[in-house]
Amino acid sequence: MPDRHLTSLTIRRPDDWHLHLRDGAMLKAVLPETARHFARAIVMPNLVPPVVTSAQALAYRERIMAALPPGAKFQPLMTLYLTETTDPEDVREAYAAGIATAVKLYPAGATTNSDSGVREIEKVRAVLDVMAEIGMPLCIHGEVTDHDVDIFDREAVFIDRVMKPLRKKVPDLRIVMEHVTTQDAVDYVRDSNKNLGATITTHHLIINRNHILAGGIKPHFYCLPVAKREAHRVALVQAAISGDKRFFLGTDSAPHTDPNKLQACGCAGIFSAPNTMSCLAEVFDAAGRIRKIEDFASLNGPLFYGLPPNEDTITLIKGDPVTYPAQIATGDGPVTVFDPGFDLHWRVVD
Repeated sequence: MPDRHLTSLTIRRPDDWHLHLRDGAMLKAVLPETARHFARAIVMPNLVPPVVTSAQALAYRERIMAALPPGAKFQPLMTLYLTETTDPEDVREAYAAGIATAVKLYPAGATTNSDSGVREIEKVRAVLDVMAEIGMPLCIHGEVTDHDVDIFDREAVFIDRVMKPLRKKVPDLRIVMEHVTTQDAVDYVRDSNKNLGATITTHHLIINRNHILAGGIKPHFYCLPVAKREAHRVALVQAAISGDKRFFLGTDSAPHTDPNKLQACGCAGIFSAPNTMSCLAEVFDAAGRIRKIEDFASLNGPLFYGLPPNEDTITLIKGDPVTYPAQIATGDGPVTVFDPGFDLHWRVVD
Protein backbone atom coordinates (compact mmCIF):
# COMPACT_ATOMS: atom_id res chain seq x y z
CA MET A 1 0.00 0.00 0.00
CA PRO A 2 1.45 3.44 -0.93
CA ASP A 3 2.41 5.55 2.05
CA ARG A 4 -0.05 8.28 1.12
CA HIS A 5 -3.00 5.93 1.69
CA LEU A 6 -1.97 4.72 5.14
CA THR A 7 -4.26 5.71 8.00
CA SER A 8 -2.67 3.56 10.71
CA LEU A 9 0.95 2.73 11.47
CA THR A 10 2.48 0.87 14.42
CA ILE A 11 6.12 1.65 15.20
CA ARG A 12 8.64 0.95 17.95
CA ARG A 13 8.24 3.45 20.76
CA PRO A 14 10.36 6.49 19.87
CA ASP A 15 13.21 8.13 21.77
CA ASP A 16 14.19 11.78 22.01
CA TRP A 17 17.93 12.30 21.53
CA HIS A 18 17.94 15.96 22.63
CA LEU A 19 15.63 17.14 25.40
CA HIS A 20 15.46 19.90 28.00
CA LEU A 21 13.59 18.95 31.16
CA ARG A 22 14.77 21.83 33.38
CA ASP A 23 14.37 21.27 37.12
CA GLY A 24 12.06 21.83 40.07
CA ALA A 25 8.49 22.85 39.29
CA MET A 26 9.16 23.04 35.56
CA LEU A 27 10.55 19.49 35.51
CA LYS A 28 7.47 18.14 37.26
CA ALA A 29 5.18 19.80 34.71
CA VAL A 30 6.98 19.00 31.45
CA LEU A 31 8.32 15.50 32.15
CA PRO A 32 4.91 13.77 31.74
CA GLU A 33 4.58 15.30 28.26
CA THR A 34 7.71 13.47 27.09
CA ALA A 35 7.13 10.27 29.08
CA ARG A 36 3.71 9.87 27.46
CA HIS A 37 5.15 8.94 24.06
CA PHE A 38 8.92 8.48 24.47
CA ALA A 39 10.81 5.67 26.15
CA ARG A 40 14.20 7.37 26.53
CA ALA A 41 15.74 10.78 26.11
CA ILE A 42 19.16 12.37 26.11
CA VAL A 43 18.70 15.00 28.82
CA MET A 44 20.54 18.29 28.42
CA PRO A 45 22.75 19.43 31.32
CA ASN A 46 22.47 23.23 31.03
CA LEU A 47 20.85 23.83 34.39
CA VAL A 48 21.89 26.62 36.76
CA PRO A 49 24.40 25.55 37.94
CA PRO A 50 25.20 23.14 35.08
CA VAL A 51 25.49 19.35 35.46
CA VAL A 52 29.27 19.05 35.23
CA THR A 53 30.25 16.04 37.37
CA SER A 54 29.09 12.44 37.62
CA ALA A 55 27.72 13.15 41.11
CA GLN A 56 25.61 16.01 39.77
CA ALA A 57 24.34 13.86 36.90
CA LEU A 58 23.36 11.09 39.29
CA ALA A 59 21.51 13.54 41.54
CA TYR A 60 19.69 15.07 38.56
CA ARG A 61 18.67 11.64 37.29
CA GLU A 62 17.23 10.85 40.72
CA ARG A 63 15.18 14.07 40.64
CA ILE A 64 13.85 13.15 37.21
CA MET A 65 12.86 9.66 38.29
CA ALA A 66 11.13 11.07 41.37
CA ALA A 67 9.10 13.42 39.16
CA LEU A 68 7.78 10.68 36.85
CA PRO A 69 4.02 10.08 36.97
CA PRO A 70 3.00 6.77 38.60
CA GLY A 71 3.29 3.89 36.14
CA ALA A 72 5.33 5.83 33.59
CA LYS A 73 8.16 3.91 31.92
CA PHE A 74 10.82 6.40 30.93
CA GLN A 75 14.61 6.29 31.06
CA PRO A 76 16.57 9.55 31.24
CA LEU A 77 19.98 9.26 29.59
CA MET A 78 22.19 11.79 31.32
CA THR A 79 24.82 14.09 29.85
CA LEU A 80 27.73 15.97 31.37
CA TYR A 81 28.24 19.64 30.60
CA LEU A 82 31.74 20.05 29.16
CA THR A 83 33.81 22.85 30.67
CA GLU A 84 37.47 23.73 30.33
CA THR A 85 38.03 22.29 33.81
CA THR A 86 36.14 19.00 33.32
CA ASP A 87 38.04 16.05 34.82
CA PRO A 88 38.69 13.39 32.14
CA GLU A 89 38.72 10.60 34.73
CA ASP A 90 35.35 11.66 36.12
CA VAL A 91 33.99 11.41 32.59
CA ARG A 92 35.51 7.97 32.17
CA GLU A 93 34.04 6.75 35.46
CA ALA A 94 30.60 8.24 34.75
CA TYR A 95 30.42 6.42 31.41
CA ALA A 96 31.68 3.11 32.84
CA ALA A 97 29.12 3.28 35.66
CA GLY A 98 26.23 4.06 33.30
CA ILE A 99 25.66 7.44 34.96
CA ALA A 100 26.30 9.51 31.84
CA THR A 101 25.58 8.47 28.25
CA ALA A 102 27.22 11.45 26.53
CA VAL A 103 29.01 14.74 27.07
CA LYS A 104 27.57 18.02 25.78
CA LEU A 105 29.75 20.76 24.28
CA TYR A 106 28.28 24.24 24.31
CA PRO A 107 30.39 27.00 22.79
CA ALA A 108 30.39 29.64 25.52
CA GLY A 109 27.44 31.98 25.03
CA ALA A 110 25.81 30.00 22.22
CA THR A 111 22.43 29.41 23.85
CA THR A 112 20.49 29.24 27.13
CA ASN A 113 22.74 28.77 30.19
CA SER A 114 25.87 28.23 28.11
CA ASP A 115 28.15 30.78 29.77
CA SER A 116 30.21 27.99 31.36
CA GLY A 117 30.84 26.40 27.96
CA VAL A 118 34.00 25.96 25.92
CA ARG A 119 35.94 28.91 24.54
CA GLU A 120 39.06 27.09 23.31
CA ILE A 121 38.65 23.54 22.04
CA GLU A 122 42.26 22.62 22.82
CA LYS A 123 41.58 23.16 26.53
CA VAL A 124 39.21 20.15 26.51
CA ARG A 125 41.41 17.95 24.33
CA ALA A 126 42.27 15.59 27.21
CA VAL A 127 38.58 14.92 27.80
CA LEU A 128 37.92 14.35 24.10
CA ASP A 129 40.83 11.91 23.86
CA VAL A 130 39.39 9.87 26.73
CA MET A 131 35.95 9.90 25.12
CA ALA A 132 37.39 8.67 21.83
CA GLU A 133 39.17 5.89 23.69
CA ILE A 134 36.03 4.65 25.50
CA GLY A 135 33.52 5.31 22.69
CA MET A 136 31.50 7.94 24.56
CA PRO A 137 29.57 10.29 22.23
CA LEU A 138 30.08 14.04 22.22
CA CYS A 139 26.93 16.07 21.54
CA ILE A 140 27.80 19.44 20.01
CA HIS A 141 25.83 22.66 19.74
CA GLY A 142 27.43 23.54 16.43
CA GLU A 143 27.57 27.32 16.20
CA VAL A 144 30.33 29.86 16.49
CA THR A 145 29.56 32.81 18.75
CA ASP A 146 31.73 35.52 17.18
CA HIS A 147 29.82 38.79 16.99
CA ASP A 148 31.13 39.44 13.49
CA VAL A 149 29.52 36.24 12.14
CA ASP A 150 25.90 36.61 11.02
CA ILE A 151 23.55 34.51 13.15
CA PHE A 152 22.25 32.73 10.06
CA ASP A 153 25.80 31.68 9.08
CA ARG A 154 27.05 30.45 12.45
CA GLU A 155 26.40 26.75 11.86
CA ALA A 156 28.15 26.69 8.49
CA VAL A 157 31.12 28.61 9.89
CA PHE A 158 31.32 26.21 12.86
CA ILE A 159 31.65 23.26 10.50
CA ASP A 160 34.65 24.84 8.77
CA ARG A 161 36.34 26.37 11.80
CA VAL A 162 35.70 23.74 14.48
CA MET A 163 34.20 20.47 13.24
CA LYS A 164 36.58 19.73 10.40
CA PRO A 165 39.78 20.40 12.39
CA LEU A 166 38.41 18.57 15.45
CA ARG A 167 37.56 15.43 13.52
CA LYS A 168 41.01 15.38 11.93
CA LYS A 169 42.69 15.67 15.33
CA VAL A 170 40.43 13.14 17.10
CA PRO A 171 39.10 10.88 14.31
CA ASP A 172 37.82 8.18 16.66
CA LEU A 173 35.60 10.58 18.61
CA ARG A 174 31.93 9.81 18.06
CA ILE A 175 30.05 13.07 17.51
CA VAL A 176 26.40 14.07 17.28
CA MET A 177 25.82 17.40 15.59
CA GLU A 178 22.81 18.61 17.54
CA HIS A 179 19.73 20.26 15.99
CA VAL A 180 21.23 20.82 12.54
CA THR A 181 19.51 23.59 10.59
CA THR A 182 21.27 23.92 7.24
CA GLN A 183 21.95 22.21 3.95
CA ASP A 184 25.62 22.69 4.85
CA ALA A 185 25.27 20.46 7.91
CA VAL A 186 23.20 17.85 6.07
CA ASP A 187 25.83 17.63 3.34
CA TYR A 188 28.65 17.44 5.87
CA VAL A 189 27.03 14.53 7.71
CA ARG A 190 26.26 12.72 4.46
CA ASP A 191 29.88 13.06 3.37
CA SER A 192 31.05 11.31 6.54
CA ASN A 193 31.45 7.55 6.63
CA LYS A 194 31.90 7.00 10.37
CA ASN A 195 31.55 8.44 13.87
CA LEU A 196 29.16 11.25 12.93
CA GLY A 197 25.41 11.59 13.34
CA ALA A 198 22.96 14.46 13.59
CA THR A 199 19.72 15.22 15.34
CA ILE A 200 16.95 17.19 13.68
CA THR A 201 14.22 18.92 15.67
CA THR A 202 10.50 18.84 15.09
CA HIS A 203 10.25 22.59 14.68
CA HIS A 204 13.14 22.93 12.22
CA LEU A 205 11.30 20.50 9.93
CA ILE A 206 8.31 22.87 9.93
CA ILE A 207 9.35 26.52 10.30
CA ASN A 208 11.76 28.75 8.41
CA ARG A 209 12.93 32.22 9.28
CA ASN A 210 9.90 33.84 7.66
CA HIS A 211 7.73 32.20 10.30
CA ILE A 212 9.66 34.11 12.95
CA LEU A 213 9.89 37.51 11.26
CA ALA A 214 7.35 37.98 8.46
CA GLY A 215 4.23 39.91 9.47
CA GLY A 216 5.55 40.63 12.95
CA ILE A 217 7.94 38.95 15.38
CA LYS A 218 6.75 35.54 16.62
CA PRO A 219 8.66 34.94 19.87
CA HIS A 220 7.31 31.40 20.31
CA PHE A 221 9.15 30.43 17.09
CA TYR A 222 12.45 31.86 18.32
CA CYS A 223 15.04 29.19 19.08
CA LEU A 224 18.78 28.62 18.84
CA PRO A 225 20.02 27.68 16.38
CA VAL A 226 17.59 30.03 14.70
CA ALA A 227 15.49 28.69 11.82
CA LYS A 228 17.02 29.38 8.41
CA ARG A 229 15.80 29.88 4.82
CA GLU A 230 13.13 27.63 3.30
CA ALA A 231 15.75 25.83 1.19
CA HIS A 232 17.48 24.69 4.37
CA ARG A 233 14.20 23.49 5.91
CA VAL A 234 13.52 21.43 2.79
CA ALA A 235 17.01 19.90 3.06
CA LEU A 236 16.27 18.87 6.66
CA VAL A 237 13.00 17.23 5.62
CA GLN A 238 14.76 15.31 2.86
CA ALA A 239 17.37 14.08 5.34
CA ALA A 240 14.75 13.04 7.92
CA ILE A 241 12.53 11.12 5.49
CA SER A 242 15.44 9.47 3.66
CA GLY A 243 15.98 6.69 6.20
CA ASP A 244 19.69 7.61 6.34
CA LYS A 245 20.86 6.11 9.64
CA ARG A 246 22.96 9.15 10.48
CA PHE A 247 19.90 11.36 11.06
CA PHE A 248 17.55 10.92 14.01
CA LEU A 249 15.07 12.77 16.16
CA GLY A 250 16.19 15.20 18.85
CA THR A 251 13.26 17.47 19.58
CA ASP A 252 15.26 20.09 21.49
CA SER A 253 11.96 20.65 23.29
CA ALA A 254 12.95 23.55 25.53
CA PRO A 255 10.30 25.01 27.83
CA HIS A 256 10.38 28.63 28.95
CA THR A 257 7.53 30.39 30.69
CA ASP A 258 5.60 32.88 28.58
CA PRO A 259 6.78 35.87 30.64
CA ASN A 260 10.37 34.84 29.85
CA LYS A 261 9.58 34.44 26.15
CA LEU A 262 7.54 37.64 25.82
CA GLN A 263 10.00 40.29 26.87
CA ALA A 264 12.48 42.70 25.29
CA CYS A 265 15.18 40.00 25.31
CA GLY A 266 13.13 36.83 25.17
CA CYS A 267 14.47 33.34 25.80
CA ALA A 268 15.31 31.00 22.94
CA GLY A 269 13.48 27.68 22.94
CA ILE A 270 10.42 25.90 21.58
CA PHE A 271 8.34 23.49 23.68
CA SER A 272 7.20 20.66 21.40
CA ALA A 273 7.06 17.60 23.66
CA PRO A 274 3.24 17.29 23.77
CA ASN A 275 2.60 17.21 20.01
CA THR A 276 5.91 16.17 18.40
CA MET A 277 4.74 12.79 17.12
CA SER A 278 1.61 14.28 15.55
CA CYS A 279 3.70 17.03 13.94
CA LEU A 280 6.27 14.58 12.62
CA ALA A 281 3.59 12.31 11.19
CA GLU A 282 2.15 15.25 9.24
CA VAL A 283 5.58 16.10 7.81
CA PHE A 284 6.37 12.51 6.81
CA ASP A 285 2.85 11.90 5.47
CA ALA A 286 2.94 15.08 3.36
CA ALA A 287 6.18 13.81 1.82
CA GLY A 288 4.65 10.38 1.11
CA ARG A 289 7.10 8.69 3.49
CA ILE A 290 5.10 8.01 6.66
CA ARG A 291 6.69 4.57 7.07
CA LYS A 292 10.12 6.21 7.42
CA ILE A 293 9.06 7.89 10.65
CA GLU A 294 10.09 4.73 12.51
CA ASP A 295 13.66 4.94 11.20
CA PHE A 296 13.94 8.59 12.18
CA ALA A 297 12.20 8.49 15.57
CA SER A 298 12.74 4.93 16.80
CA LEU A 299 15.64 3.13 15.13
CA ASN A 300 18.47 5.40 13.96
CA GLY A 301 19.16 6.99 17.33
CA PRO A 302 19.56 3.73 19.26
CA LEU A 303 21.80 2.44 16.48
CA PHE A 304 24.17 5.39 16.81
CA TYR A 305 24.24 5.19 20.60
CA GLY A 306 24.73 1.42 20.62
CA LEU A 307 21.43 0.70 22.34
CA PRO A 308 18.65 -1.72 21.37
CA PRO A 309 15.44 -0.33 19.90
CA ASN A 310 12.52 -0.25 22.30
CA GLU A 311 10.47 -3.42 22.43
CA ASP A 312 7.11 -1.78 23.02
CA THR A 313 5.21 0.16 20.37
CA ILE A 314 2.92 3.07 19.71
CA THR A 315 0.33 3.34 16.96
CA LEU A 316 -0.28 6.44 14.87
CA ILE A 317 -3.84 6.86 13.62
CA LYS A 318 -4.93 9.35 10.94
CA GLY A 319 -8.39 10.85 11.19
CA ASP A 320 -10.16 14.03 12.23
CA PRO A 321 -7.94 16.88 13.45
CA VAL A 322 -6.50 16.37 16.91
CA THR A 323 -6.00 19.33 19.20
CA TYR A 324 -3.45 19.95 21.92
CA PRO A 325 -3.55 22.53 24.70
CA ALA A 326 -2.15 25.88 23.62
CA GLN A 327 -0.33 26.06 26.95
CA ILE A 328 0.52 23.88 29.90
CA ALA A 329 0.53 25.15 33.45
CA THR A 330 3.69 24.86 35.53
CA GLY A 331 4.60 25.99 39.01
CA ASP A 332 6.80 28.63 37.39
CA GLY A 333 4.13 29.94 35.01
CA PRO A 334 2.42 29.01 31.71
CA VAL A 335 4.44 27.45 28.87
CA THR A 336 3.19 27.71 25.28
CA VAL A 337 3.10 24.52 23.20
CA PHE A 338 4.55 24.63 19.68
CA ASP A 339 1.92 25.52 17.08
CA PRO A 340 2.91 24.13 13.67
CA GLY A 341 0.41 26.39 11.89
CA PHE A 342 -1.58 23.58 10.27
CA ASP A 343 -4.09 20.92 11.32
CA LEU A 344 -2.75 17.73 12.87
CA HIS A 345 -4.61 14.63 11.69
CA TRP A 346 -2.35 11.99 13.24
CA ARG A 347 -2.73 11.00 16.87
CA VAL A 348 -0.82 8.56 19.07
CA VAL A 349 -2.52 5.49 20.47
CA ASP A 350 -0.49 3.30 22.85
